[in-house]
Amino acid sequence: MLQSDMDSPVKQSTWLAGLLDEALSTIGKIILGKEEQIRLALTCLVARGHLLIEDLPGVGKTTLAHVIAQVMGLDFQRIQFTSDLLPADVLGLSVFDRENNIFEFHPGPIFSNLILADEVNRATPKTQSALLEAMEEHQVTTEGTTRSLPDPFFVIATQNPVHQIGTFPLPESQLDRFLLRIHMGYPGKQAERDLLSGADRRSMIDQMKVVFDQKKLKLFQSQAQQLHVSDALLDYIQAILQFSRSSNNFEFGLSPRGGLALLSAAKAWAFITGHGFVVPEHVKTVLPSVVNHRLLASGRAGNASDIVAADIILQNVPIP
Repeated sequence: MLQSDMDSPVKQSTWLAGLLDEALSTIGKIILGKEEQIRLALTCLVARGHLLIEDLPGVGKTTLAHVIAQVMGLDFQRIQFTSDLLPADVLGLSVFDRENNIFEFHPGPIFSNLILADEVNRATPKTQSALLEAMEEHQVTTEGTTRSLPDPFFVIATQNPVHQIGTFPLPESQLDRFLLRIHMGYPGKQAERDLLSGADRRSMIDQMKVVFDQKKLKLFQSQAQQLHVSDALLDYIQAILQFSRSSNNFEFGLSPRGGLALLSAAKAWAFITGHGFVVPEHVKTVLPSVVNHRLLASGRAGNASDIVAADIILQNVPIP
């Protein structure tokens, strides 16, 4: 679309909505029967956050990351996290150049637009922590030098259930870096039949159309954060934060960063669903994916379950 065609807000809104619909439709041809998960993943990307997908092996976590990178026109790197993976394998390291008598830095796979941290909880805590600065500051510091990461920068981490052998639970500080956590789940009956009878999904990815480019994605991210938010909606989010902190159901409440995450995710969800402002229903939709991995159930170890954490908050915090 020419810049002159973009001058009208109405035309721009229609253009953006068309691109989003095309992206959702294209991804949905590969990831069958998972429209909500696809929307939440795009919500996370538009909100400039990072996504944690927790589920059993073989339900499409890795494929979803591949498809998003292809459709969004993003440079993609997959890092297989294992117990022997070192921080330098992720961030990069300096190698001595004998010819020039200097150390030359060789960037690691972290220097890409979209990083798939596959089975992130199979790596040791030391290697997991290599992602902290990258996810929060969009930069890495190695050997005393700080280097900026590409923009946009998006981490999709997959995690196996913690009861499986060879896993290291992610610490709360790392979980808090993920804007959303989602579960893929088993496909429905018809979607699974289509998978069984259709072409191999992985082989279809390279043939997919690139819908976005980085310039368009940055425009989406900027406009999503400019959506109108009323004082009443901010009151609702603050009430959620206050309840989480005062409730006996949780060991500790949501941090200010958790509140910002909830607001950012609600804005992005409103934007990709075609709304020009945020309403409480948008907050309620993204609430489980934002808070469940941030709230620790009181009286026992482990995270509050999805249903309990979200329902307790929604049942006790009325909409203004």
